[in-house]
Amino acid sequence: MRTYKRQRVEGGCYFFTVNLANRHNNDLLVREIAALREAFRQTRADHPFEIDAIVVLPEHLHAIWQLPPDDHDFSTRWRLIKSRFSQAIKTGEQISESRLKKGERGIWQRRFWEHVIRDDEDYARHVDYIHYNPVKHGHCARAADWPYSSFQRWVRRGVCPINWAAGEGVRSLTLD
Repeated sequence: MRTYKRQRVEGGCYFFTVNLANRHNNDLLVREIAALREAFRQTRADHPFEIDAIVVLPEHLHAIWQLPPDDHDFSTRWRLIKSRFSQAIKTGEQISESRLKKGERGIWQRRFWEHVIRDDEDYARHVDYIHYNPVKHGHCARAADWPYSSFQRWVRRGVCPINWAAGEGVRSLTLD
């Protein structure tokens, strides 16, 4: 069995990737966006954190969170978000035998990926990656066109122009 080592930084800023268990032809997250938003809202009420940037795609999401000082427990927050979302939507997904034995639903991948943001440059790169992701995956032509993203909030705050990452000359943003 693998041992997952998570870097825990009190008051840390983290980038996350969270996936559905079935990513093939699955639009569950955008189809059930209201339930996902409510799961986030309830979790933030119980265990506060700031969402600096987020994008919800049909079958996965990326986010940057800022945790409160003296708090490093992002795992509980993700467990609650996943659980609340799962409880709020109809059953019917395909469930593996191992999940059935544990009484789990088959909605989310069990794990998630996190990365501690190291500095301002790392932060900016990850924010750009988040906002460009729907374009990268072919869901829209411009970041401004994707409705399930914090990009419009960044535009309203004057951080990004509305035409950011739009046009023929844009190359794919990566986290290399």
